[in-house]
Formats: sequence, structure tokens, C-alpha cells
Amino acid sequence: MFWLTGLTLLLGIFLFCLIRLSKNHYTVITILTLLLLPSAFWLLPLNALAVDWTHPLSFSNAELARRDFSGQTLQAAEFSNANMEMANFTGADLRGAVMSASVMTKANLHHADLTNAMVDQVNLTGADLSDAVLKEALLLRALFTDVNIQGADFTDAVLDKAQIKELCSQASGVNSKTGVETRESLGCR
Repeated sequence: MFWLTGLTLLLGIFLFCLIRLSKNHYTVITILTLLLLPSAFWLLPLNALAVDWTHPLSFSNAELARRDFSGQTLQAAEFSNANMEMANFTGADLRGAVMSASVMTKANLHHADLTNAMVDQVNLTGADLSDAVLKEALLLRALFTDVNIQGADFTDAVLDKAQIKELCSQASGVNSKTGVETRESLGCR
């Protein structure tokens, strides 16, 4: 590690001399920036450069009927084409999750955060979406037959007119997390 510090010091002295001898300071400053910035990283411990990033969980095409995911952090998790009938997602963090073309009949999503989630073409028949946050979620072609949406927040969610009409017929309540009325978030008249 000490040799890297010495190398950086020598490089700095060289560039200082180059600046003093040069008539075009802008060229030297550009060279200095290109050479010294990467060398500054040499002074950092290698583990400081490591990024703590894990791949999202993938449950695509999985059989997850009656599974309990309550309270779990499942940000950006993939659930495409999965069977999640009667699965429990109460209070789960599903921000950015992908649930496209899945079966979620009678699933419990009470107080779940589905902000920016892809819930397109999902069968949500009989699901509990009460107090759920679905801000900016993609919900096109999702089935909302007999769902509980009391207190759900659909602010800026992508829905078609038929879905909005169906949901507005039963919309009520205020979301406990966002303070937004369900009818207002759907743009009900």
C-alpha cells in the first residue's frame, strides 16, 4: 500500500513541474485531472471500492400458493408468472417488484408497498389491497374482481378507464401511510 502512496506523490511532483514549465495551463490541468483522479482511488482501501449490491430475488414461474411473505423487504423481486394464490404479503415492501402475469387470487396485500411495481396482467380476484400503496404501479389488464381496496393509494398508477370505473364503484377510505383518499388517487368523480 505504501508503494501506491509513493507513486501518487511522484506523479503529483511530476505534474507540478509540468505546470510550472508549461505555457498552456489548461492542457496541463486536463492532464492533471485525468491522471490524478484515478490515482486518488489507489489510496483507498480496496474494500471501500466494493459495492454492496445483491441481485433481486427471483420467484418467477414459482409455486408460491399460501406462502407467507408478510413484513419482508422484497424490493425489485421478480414474481412473474408465479402462482401466489392466498399468499400473505401483509406489510411487505414490494417497491419495484415485478409480478407480471401472475395469479394472486385471495392474496393478502394489506398495507403492502407496491410503489413502482409491475402488476400487469395479474389476477387479483378476491385479494385484499386495503391500505396498500400502489403509487406509479403498472396495473394494466389486472383483474380486480371482488377486491378490498379500502384505503389503497393508486396515485399515478397506470390503469385503463374500465379498471378505474370498476375500482371507483367500491373506493373508500384514506391510506394510513400517505394520507391520500382512495377515491382521489383514482380520480373518481
